[in-house]
Amino acid sequence: MDNLVQRAKRQDQDAFVELIRMHTVSMYKVAKAILENDEDVADAIQETILTCWAKIGTLKKERYFKTWMIRILINHCNGIYRQREKMITKETLPESGKVEEQYATVEWQEFLKGLEEKYRIVVMLYYVEGFKIREIAEILQISENTVSTRLSAARKKMEQQYQKQPSRIRQIV
Repeated sequence: MDNLVQRAKRQDQDAFVELIRMHTVSMYKVAKAILENDEDVADAIQETILTCWAKIGTLKKERYFKTWMIRILINHCNGIYRQREKMITKETLPESGKVEEQYATVEWQEFLKGLEEKYRIVVMLYYVEGFKIREIAEILQISENTVSTRLSAARKKMEQQYQKQPSRIRQIV
């Protein structure tokens, strides 16, 4: 991957496209955890790709490409989230009615929705994307202790949510 990053830094479009392909799923999962809306997710990913292409020359260490890119993505997601919050009135918008095929996926998404954003993003980066606590701290520009604390708090909140479910639903899982 370092070779691809080096080539991309020399404005090799094919190398950059390959890097983006390698990380598209990761970008989608992180953006979805923050934004939830597929249109906003697509916008954030598109803006991230454009920013990364424009600023790839500023990347100091090739091995941190994914961390750097995810940080840019989170910044774009937060900007879109703030814009959306300003636009949405206090009225509740109707549900989209989209039905997930797998119960476990729906349950996981419901647990994530029940978490504040600061917990949700740490959970996604740690459990879904497989980043280490140190890497998450770098991405979010917070201390490792804060990451650990947020992970612990998120686990407790998710456990509380799980315990509140009717016992017959818990038996299915």
